[in-house]
Amino acid sequence: MVAPKSSFLDKVLGRIGRLDSEGLQTVVQQLARERSFLETLFNTIEDGVLVVDAAGKIVYFNAAVTRLLGLQRPEAEGQLLTRFLPELDWEKLSALDQAGGRRVARHELEVAYPRPRFLSFYAAPLDGEKSGSPGLALIVHDATEAREKTFAAIESERIQALTLLAASVAHEIGNPLNALHIHLQLMEREIKKLKPSGPRPARGKAMALASGAETEEVAAKLEKYLSVAKGEITRLDYIVTQFLEAIRPVPPQLEPGSLNDVVRQTVELLRPEIENRGVTVREKLARSLPAVPMDAAQMQQVLVNLCKNALQAMTRGGGLTLHTEAAADGVRVSVSDTGGGIPQEQINRIFEPFFTTKKKGSGLGLMIVQRIVREHRGRIELESHVGHGTTFRVWLPLHERPIRLLEAPE
Repeated sequence: MVAPKSSFLDKVLGRIGRLDSEGLQTVVQQLARERSFLETLFNTIEDGVLVVDAAGKIVYFNAAVTRLLGLQRPEAEGQLLTRFLPELDWEKLSALDQAGGRRVARHELEVAYPRPRFLSFYAAPLDGEKSGSPGLALIVHDATEAREKTFAAIESERIQALTLLAASVAHEIGNPLNALHIHLQLMEREIKKLKPSGPRPARGKAMALASGAETEEVAAKLEKYLSVAKGEITRLDYIVTQFLEAIRPVPPQLEPGSLNDVVRQTVELLRPEIENRGVTVREKLARSLPAVPMDAAQMQQVLVNLCKNALQAMTRGGGLTLHTEAAADGVRVSVSDTGGGIPQEQINRIFEPFFTTKKKGSGLGLMIVQRIVREHRGRIELESHVGHGTTFRVWLPLHERPIRLLEAPE
């Protein structure tokens, strides 16, 4: 099937040899009007339109391409497309162009310039079914928002599955844990009775000393085992608590507050653990930080989780830095460590439920952090370099989202 031609061009080409100078001028004016119309049309659509020749050189692009890819006239015209998009598989597209036929290729790319976006490219030969066509037409679609919605839907399904699982696990584990904790306390009391509380009798002094020393040794071992058992029960109780916080999120009670105060309170709360690990803390707090609407208790929970992760990622003698600053339409707090960093293949999964890089982690802390930040209409960013450390940045807006009221019908 041959692609249909424009009716206007078909008529002109049919009698091009019989046109005089006036007729040619009319044709040129008509083509100019059609070009102006198409130019206006292409520049008003949101998707990018990009035309390249058989060699991959840029012939035309509309205003949306400038917005999405940063291409500027006249510098980009006549340049190879791969110069601006080296990730694009031009060999595959060129083969599509040479093969002919009604074929459309779809590619997806993530670009960082002029701003991070996720783009879909649809490529088709310019002259349809003919082989060896003179170039390709590419439609560039911004799929960033759709991709984020997809990820949000996936995350929502994961959280729903987590809610059902956590509800049953918390119920089934909580009661046995309480019973174990009570019985360990009873055992601890009985062990204390084994230790001699007064002077031993004089009769059979040697035998009494030997028996007493053996009893004390057994009691010390039992106390050590009980201490380990109690520590594991405390850890399990912490995991159950994390489950409950994940399945029963509390809406934030937003009130104007100082992020600097939250940072100071968090550092004081974690001071014993910080000193025990031999970590140096640097507080780089902005002198004049505007108040932001936030739930101070929930934001402290965010910083506690981030600081605990940072402390556990470092060896003795590491450095923890908390930095606050005013940002565009909001304030920002950063938590940086000097640990080993997070490998690139793990960064994309770091906020997933149950995913953890720690031997005894629950994999729920960062998921709760992300949820709290989102409910504050904020953003959380992660930057990590293997061997140098990790930085989490939390941005909070200065103003609450205004409530939109429905208008009463007249």
